Amino acid sequence: MKLAFSSNAYLHFSIEQTIEKIAALGYQGLEILADVPHAWPAGLLPPQIDSIRRALDRHGLAISNINAFMMNAVADPRQPYWHPAWNEPYAPYRAIRREHTRRALQLAHELGAPHITTEPGGPAFPGQSPDQAAALFYEELMPCVEVAERLNVGLLIEPEPELLIEKFEQYLKFVERVQSPLVGLNFDIGHAYCVSEDPERWVAPMAGHTRHYHFEDIAATRVHKHLIPGRGAIDFAAVLREIVATGYDGWLTVELYPYIDEPDAAALEAYEYLTSLARRLDVPLARA
Repeated sequence: MKLAFSSNAYLHFSIEQTIEKIAALGYQGLEILADVPHAWPAGLLPPQIDSIRRALDRHGLAISNINAFMMNAVADPRQPYWHPAWNEPYAPYRAIRREHTRRALQLAHELGAPHITTEPGGPAFPGQSPDQAAALFYEELMPCVEVAERLNVGLLIEPEPELLIEKFEQYLKFVERVQSPLVGLNFDIGHAYCVSEDPERWVAPMAGHTRHYHFEDIAATRVHKHLIPGRGAIDFAAVLREIVATGYDGWLTVELYPYIDEPDAAALEAYEYLTSLARRLDVPLARA
Protein backbone atom coordinates (compact mmCIF):
# COMPACT_ATOMS: atom_id res chain seq x y z
CA MET A 1 0.00 0.00 0.00
CA LYS A 2 1.02 3.60 -0.60
CA LEU A 3 0.33 6.87 1.20
CA ALA A 4 -1.02 9.94 -0.56
CA PHE A 5 -2.31 13.29 0.60
CA SER A 6 -5.24 15.26 -0.79
CA SER A 7 -4.54 18.67 -2.24
CA ASN A 8 -7.82 20.01 -0.84
CA ALA A 9 -5.97 21.02 2.34
CA TYR A 10 -3.76 23.35 0.28
CA LEU A 11 -6.30 25.84 -1.00
CA HIS A 12 -3.93 28.75 -0.26
CA PHE A 13 -1.35 27.34 -2.68
CA SER A 14 -1.13 26.58 -6.38
CA ILE A 15 -1.21 22.96 -7.47
CA GLU A 16 2.48 23.13 -8.40
CA GLN A 17 3.39 24.46 -4.94
CA THR A 18 1.18 21.80 -3.36
CA ILE A 19 2.90 19.01 -5.27
CA GLU A 20 6.29 20.26 -4.08
CA LYS A 21 5.18 20.48 -0.46
CA ILE A 22 3.51 17.06 -0.30
CA ALA A 23 6.50 15.35 -1.92
CA ALA A 24 8.88 17.03 0.56
CA LEU A 25 6.91 15.56 3.46
CA GLY A 26 7.50 12.00 2.25
CA TYR A 27 4.24 11.05 0.57
CA GLN A 28 4.34 8.96 -2.59
CA GLY A 29 1.11 10.25 -4.04
CA LEU A 30 -1.24 13.16 -4.39
CA GLU A 31 -5.00 13.36 -4.73
CA ILE A 32 -5.68 16.29 -7.05
CA LEU A 33 -8.66 18.49 -6.33
CA ALA A 34 -10.65 18.96 -9.54
CA ASP A 35 -11.73 22.37 -8.35
CA VAL A 36 -10.41 25.87 -7.78
CA PRO A 37 -7.65 26.74 -7.20
CA HIS A 38 -5.99 23.50 -8.35
CA ALA A 39 -7.53 21.78 -11.35
CA TRP A 40 -11.05 22.96 -12.20
CA PRO A 41 -11.56 20.95 -15.39
CA ALA A 42 -13.75 23.51 -17.19
CA GLY A 43 -11.01 26.13 -16.86
CA LEU A 44 -7.86 24.09 -17.49
CA LEU A 45 -5.93 24.78 -20.68
CA PRO A 46 -3.34 22.36 -22.15
CA PRO A 47 -0.37 24.42 -20.85
CA GLN A 48 -1.78 24.17 -17.31
CA ILE A 49 -2.21 20.40 -17.59
CA ASP A 50 1.37 20.17 -18.87
CA SER A 51 2.52 22.20 -15.86
CA ILE A 52 0.87 19.70 -13.51
CA ARG A 53 2.55 16.81 -15.33
CA ARG A 54 5.96 18.47 -15.11
CA ALA A 55 5.56 19.19 -11.40
CA LEU A 56 4.57 15.59 -10.69
CA ASP A 57 7.55 14.29 -12.65
CA ARG A 58 9.95 16.76 -11.06
CA HIS A 59 8.97 15.74 -7.53
CA GLY A 60 8.37 12.05 -8.15
CA LEU A 61 4.70 11.98 -7.13
CA ALA A 62 1.99 9.75 -8.57
CA ILE A 63 -1.71 10.62 -8.64
CA SER A 64 -3.77 8.55 -6.23
CA ASN A 65 -7.12 9.98 -7.30
CA ILE A 66 -8.87 12.96 -8.86
CA ASN A 67 -11.29 14.45 -6.34
CA ALA A 68 -14.36 15.60 -8.28
CA PHE A 69 -16.58 15.67 -5.18
CA MET A 70 -16.06 19.32 -4.27
CA MET A 71 -17.35 22.13 -6.49
CA ASN A 72 -16.20 25.34 -4.80
CA ALA A 73 -15.91 26.96 -8.23
CA VAL A 74 -19.69 27.12 -8.52
CA ALA A 75 -19.85 29.01 -5.20
CA ASP A 76 -23.31 27.77 -4.31
CA PRO A 77 -24.41 29.73 -1.21
CA ARG A 78 -26.08 26.66 0.35
CA GLN A 79 -22.88 24.66 0.71
CA PRO A 80 -19.71 24.83 -1.42
CA TYR A 81 -18.94 21.09 -1.62
CA TRP A 82 -22.18 19.23 -2.30
CA HIS A 83 -23.96 21.56 -4.69
CA PRO A 84 -24.86 21.29 -7.47
CA ALA A 85 -25.95 17.80 -6.43
CA TRP A 86 -26.84 14.80 -8.58
CA ASN A 87 -30.44 15.01 -7.39
CA GLU A 88 -31.10 18.76 -7.73
CA PRO A 89 -34.76 19.28 -8.67
CA TYR A 90 -33.79 21.73 -11.44
CA ALA A 91 -32.41 19.76 -14.40
CA PRO A 92 -30.06 22.45 -15.81
CA TYR A 93 -28.42 22.71 -12.39
CA ARG A 94 -27.97 18.93 -12.20
CA ALA A 95 -26.28 19.15 -15.58
CA ILE A 96 -23.49 21.24 -14.06
CA ARG A 97 -22.59 18.32 -11.78
CA ARG A 98 -22.85 15.84 -14.66
CA GLU A 99 -20.67 17.82 -17.05
CA HIS A 100 -18.12 18.54 -14.32
CA THR A 101 -17.84 14.79 -13.72
CA ARG A 102 -17.38 14.06 -17.40
CA ARG A 103 -14.63 16.66 -17.61
CA ALA A 104 -12.97 15.25 -14.49
CA LEU A 105 -12.91 11.80 -16.08
CA GLN A 106 -11.24 13.27 -19.15
CA LEU A 107 -8.71 15.08 -16.94
CA ALA A 108 -7.93 11.82 -15.12
CA HIS A 109 -7.37 10.13 -18.47
CA GLU A 110 -5.01 12.89 -19.63
CA LEU A 111 -3.01 12.84 -16.39
CA GLY A 112 -2.96 9.04 -16.05
CA ALA A 113 -4.98 8.97 -12.83
CA PRO A 114 -6.68 5.64 -12.06
CA HIS A 115 -10.06 7.06 -11.04
CA ILE A 116 -12.10 10.00 -9.85
CA THR A 117 -14.39 10.32 -6.83
CA THR A 118 -17.82 11.90 -6.75
CA GLU A 119 -20.56 12.67 -4.24
CA PRO A 120 -23.15 9.97 -3.50
CA GLY A 121 -26.13 12.07 -4.47
CA GLY A 122 -26.85 15.23 -2.56
CA PRO A 123 -28.95 16.05 0.49
CA ALA A 124 -32.71 15.62 0.59
CA PHE A 125 -34.76 18.25 -1.21
CA PRO A 126 -38.28 19.27 -0.10
CA GLY A 127 -40.92 16.90 -1.44
CA GLN A 128 -38.33 14.48 -2.88
CA SER A 129 -38.40 10.86 -1.72
CA PRO A 130 -35.21 8.76 -1.49
CA ASP A 131 -36.38 6.70 -4.48
CA GLN A 132 -36.96 9.83 -6.54
CA ALA A 133 -33.53 11.16 -5.57
CA ALA A 134 -31.88 7.84 -6.48
CA ALA A 135 -33.65 7.84 -9.86
CA LEU A 136 -32.30 11.32 -10.66
CA PHE A 137 -28.82 10.30 -9.51
CA TYR A 138 -28.92 7.25 -11.78
CA GLU A 139 -30.21 9.23 -14.75
CA GLU A 140 -27.43 11.81 -14.49
CA LEU A 141 -24.65 9.38 -13.59
CA MET A 142 -25.10 6.96 -16.49
CA PRO A 143 -23.74 9.32 -19.19
CA CYS A 144 -20.66 9.67 -17.00
CA VAL A 145 -20.40 5.89 -16.67
CA GLU A 146 -20.28 5.70 -20.47
CA VAL A 147 -17.36 8.13 -20.48
CA ALA A 148 -15.59 6.18 -17.72
CA GLU A 149 -15.92 2.96 -19.70
CA ARG A 150 -14.70 4.57 -22.90
CA LEU A 151 -11.65 6.08 -21.18
CA ASN A 152 -11.07 3.13 -18.79
CA VAL A 153 -11.07 5.47 -15.80
CA GLY A 154 -12.74 4.46 -12.55
CA LEU A 155 -15.75 6.41 -11.29
CA LEU A 156 -15.93 6.02 -7.51
CA ILE A 157 -18.90 6.87 -5.33
CA GLU A 158 -18.05 8.16 -1.86
CA PRO A 159 -20.74 7.64 0.82
CA GLU A 160 -21.10 10.75 2.94
CA PRO A 161 -23.03 11.58 6.13
CA GLU A 162 -26.31 13.41 5.50
CA LEU A 163 -26.29 12.76 1.75
CA LEU A 164 -28.36 10.34 -0.32
CA ILE A 165 -25.98 7.40 0.14
CA GLU A 166 -24.62 7.40 3.68
CA LYS A 167 -24.24 3.70 4.37
CA PHE A 168 -22.78 0.73 2.56
CA GLU A 169 -26.07 -1.10 2.09
CA GLN A 170 -27.39 1.98 0.28
CA TYR A 171 -24.31 2.00 -1.91
CA LEU A 172 -24.75 -1.70 -2.76
CA LYS A 173 -28.39 -1.20 -3.67
CA PHE A 174 -27.54 1.69 -5.99
CA VAL A 175 -24.56 0.14 -7.81
CA GLU A 176 -26.47 -3.09 -8.38
CA ARG A 177 -28.57 -1.08 -10.81
CA VAL A 178 -25.56 0.60 -12.44
CA GLN A 179 -23.68 -2.65 -13.12
CA SER A 180 -20.44 -1.28 -14.51
CA PRO A 181 -16.96 -2.61 -13.70
CA LEU A 182 -15.68 0.98 -13.79
CA VAL A 183 -17.98 2.11 -10.98
CA GLY A 184 -16.61 1.41 -7.52
CA LEU A 185 -16.35 2.59 -3.94
CA ASN A 186 -14.21 5.27 -2.40
CA PHE A 187 -14.14 3.94 1.18
CA ASP A 188 -13.84 6.95 3.46
CA ILE A 189 -13.18 5.48 6.88
CA GLY A 190 -14.16 8.66 8.71
CA HIS A 191 -17.50 8.87 6.93
CA ALA A 192 -18.24 5.26 7.82
CA TYR A 193 -17.47 5.94 11.47
CA CYS A 194 -19.74 9.00 11.47
CA VAL A 195 -22.76 6.90 10.46
CA SER A 196 -21.96 4.19 13.07
CA GLU A 197 -20.47 1.73 10.58
CA ASP A 198 -17.16 1.11 12.29
CA PRO A 199 -14.74 0.85 9.37
CA GLU A 200 -12.79 -2.21 10.55
CA ARG A 201 -16.05 -4.20 10.40
CA TRP A 202 -16.79 -3.12 6.82
CA VAL A 203 -13.40 -3.37 5.12
CA ALA A 204 -13.77 -7.08 4.29
CA PRO A 205 -17.45 -6.99 3.19
CA MET A 206 -16.76 -4.05 0.86
CA ALA A 207 -13.38 -5.22 -0.45
CA GLY A 208 -14.83 -6.31 -3.79
CA HIS A 209 -16.03 -2.75 -4.42
CA THR A 210 -13.27 -0.66 -2.82
CA ARG A 211 -10.84 0.97 -5.25
CA HIS A 212 -9.44 3.68 -2.99
CA TYR A 213 -9.43 4.74 0.67
CA HIS A 214 -9.73 8.13 2.32
CA PHE A 215 -8.16 8.32 5.76
CA GLU A 216 -9.04 10.85 8.45
CA ASP A 217 -9.92 10.58 12.11
CA ILE A 218 -13.26 11.44 13.74
CA ALA A 219 -14.03 12.30 17.36
CA ALA A 220 -15.86 9.84 19.59
CA THR A 221 -19.00 11.97 19.15
CA ARG A 222 -19.06 10.75 15.50
CA VAL A 223 -19.62 14.35 14.38
CA HIS A 224 -18.47 14.78 10.79
CA LYS A 225 -15.33 16.84 11.25
CA HIS A 226 -12.08 15.55 9.77
CA LEU A 227 -9.25 15.21 12.29
CA ILE A 228 -5.61 14.26 11.86
CA PRO A 229 -5.21 10.46 12.25
CA GLY A 230 -4.46 9.66 15.87
CA ARG A 231 -6.43 12.58 17.31
CA GLY A 232 -9.86 10.93 17.26
CA ALA A 233 -11.54 7.66 18.13
CA ILE A 234 -11.01 5.50 15.03
CA ASP A 235 -9.02 2.31 15.63
CA PHE A 236 -6.49 2.71 12.81
CA ALA A 237 -4.57 -0.39 13.87
CA ALA A 238 -7.66 -2.55 13.37
CA VAL A 239 -8.46 -0.80 10.08
CA LEU A 240 -4.98 -1.36 8.68
CA ARG A 241 -4.97 -5.01 9.70
CA GLU A 242 -8.29 -5.57 7.95
CA ILE A 243 -7.16 -3.77 4.79
CA VAL A 244 -3.98 -5.86 4.64
CA ALA A 245 -6.02 -9.04 5.07
CA THR A 246 -8.04 -8.20 1.93
CA GLY A 247 -4.89 -8.04 -0.19
CA TYR A 248 -5.44 -4.38 -1.09
CA ASP A 249 -2.24 -2.81 -2.41
CA GLY A 250 -3.49 0.58 -3.62
CA TRP A 251 -3.59 4.10 -2.23
CA LEU A 252 -4.48 5.32 1.25
CA THR A 253 -5.14 9.03 0.78
CA VAL A 254 -5.20 11.28 3.83
CA GLU A 255 -7.93 13.93 3.45
CA LEU A 256 -7.68 16.87 5.84
CA TYR A 257 -9.38 19.79 4.10
CA PRO A 258 -10.29 21.57 7.39
CA TYR A 259 -6.58 22.25 7.96
CA ILE A 260 -6.10 24.83 5.19
CA ASP A 261 -4.39 27.24 7.60
CA GLU A 262 -1.69 24.72 8.58
CA PRO A 263 -1.61 22.01 5.89
CA ASP A 264 2.10 21.19 6.18
CA ALA A 265 1.87 20.52 9.91
CA ALA A 266 -1.29 18.42 9.49
CA ALA A 267 0.14 16.42 6.60
CA LEU A 268 3.41 15.77 8.45
CA GLU A 269 1.65 14.68 11.66
CA ALA A 270 -0.58 12.31 9.69
CA TYR A 271 2.39 10.89 7.78
CA GLU A 272 4.42 10.27 10.92
CA TYR A 273 1.49 8.68 12.74
CA LEU A 274 0.51 6.33 9.91
CA THR A 275 4.04 5.27 8.97
CA SER A 276 4.91 4.65 12.64
CA LEU A 277 1.74 2.61 13.10
CA ALA A 278 2.48 0.61 9.97
CA ARG A 279 5.99 -0.21 11.23
CA ARG A 280 4.64 -1.28 14.61
CA LEU A 281 2.07 -3.57 12.96
CA ASP A 282 4.55 -4.81 10.35
CA VAL A 283 2.16 -3.59 7.66
CA PRO A 284 3.76 -3.29 4.21
CA LEU A 285 3.54 0.42 3.53
CA ALA A 286 5.68 1.60 0.61
CA ARG A 287 7.97 4.53 1.28
CA ALA A 288 8.96 7.43 -0.95
